[in-house]
Amino acid sequence: MRGVDVTESTPQEARVEVSPNTACPIAPVVDIVFSRWTTPILWALNEYGRQRFVELERRIGTITAKVLTQRLRQLERDGLVLRTYYAEVPPRVEYEISELGRSLAPLFAALAEWSPNLDHVERARLAYDASERPGP
Repeated sequence: MRGVDVTESTPQEARVEVSPNTACPIAPVVDIVFSRWTTPILWALNEYGRQRFVELERRIGTITAKVLTQRLRQLERDGLVLRTYYAEVPPRVEYEISELGRSLAPLFAALAEWSPNLDHVERARLAYDASERPGP
């Protein structure tokens, strides 16, 4: 079986090691799409269209220029963002979401639809934190 390593041992001690991608086939997608700044960048480009670096930086707010540059390069490399350079004086660069990136729109819409559940999550956290749990 591909991706599975069965260690030699007695039946009680048999252990199957499964790669993360085999255990959860969406893990690589989550790694690409839901890294720290990727989601806000893709969301902003999908919602507001083509933007210059400074516009995108202002829209996201708390991201540093260095991190935004790094993430945009990675997203361009992944094929999710398109970068257009205009050889003008001064030079101009614009970013937009690619068709591949746009194909994530239903995923973002589903997550936005689920977002009212964040109130339930917060209540569950408060209840958990307030409970006395036995043991370490």
